[in-house]
Amino acid sequence: MKVNIKSFDVKMDVKNKGIEFEVRSADGKTQLGDCYLTKTELIWCPGKKDKKNGIGIKWDEFINLMSNKDRLKRALNAVKNPKCN
Repeated sequence: MKVNIKSFDVKMDVKNKGIEFEVRSADGKTQLGDCYLTKTELIWCPGKKDKKNGIGIKWDEFINLMSNKDRLKRALNAVKNPKCN
């Protein structure tokens, strides 16, 4: 996976506009999506979707998810196996 910063619109603190990361396949040929890091949330935009059409997770939700390996494992399993839920 290749991850590039597309726009670095911050000075010290992350502002509303945030930071945009471009995520590409390992060979760099396919754009998988963009990830935005803002002061309020993380937003994933698959493919070439606009930020407003992305899927966001608030920081407290992200911290809650990432703070427990079992919780994260269950969430990832739910994504990989949607029929089991």
